[in-house]
Amino acid sequence: MAEKVIFTNMCMIYDDKKVVVIDRKKKDWSGITFPGGHVEIGESFCDAVIREIKEETGLTIKSPKLCGIKNWWEDGKRYVVLFYKTNQFEGELVSSKEGNVWWEDIDNIKNLNLSLDMEDMIRVFMDDNLSEFFYRLIENGWEKELK
Repeated sequence: MAEKVIFTNMCMIYDDKKVVVIDRKKKDWSGITFPGGHVEIGESFCDAVIREIKEETGLTIKSPKLCGIKNWWEDGKRYVVLFYKTNQFEGELVSSKEGNVWWEDIDNIKNLNLSLDMEDMIRVFMDDNLSEFFYRLIENGWEKELK
């Protein structure tokens, strides 16, 4: 039996020791994170992350590299967040209806009001020995694994 899957993406845009962050305004997942969003039906994953970054930050990114995933199974569907990173971009940083965006020092990011589990996600983005952030529903809540 095949799973139903919802694909989304997130991209760490970096320049020297700074990264682009967004203070997301969504009620179900607020806080500071990297920009990204849903993959539309029939859209390539790479095109989706380029489009989402343009919509949320005003930047046009190039050569996004897949560097990991976050996934979990809930309500009969597998949710997959594709993690990308790039240091190739052009344009001016502009906030959107999704939230305010700015350049933040990567060493300071842990001191901000981060979105749920963002510290662990950053580990997957930054550590070449990690490639997956997996949630598993257990009896008393969610268990997470970094692999």
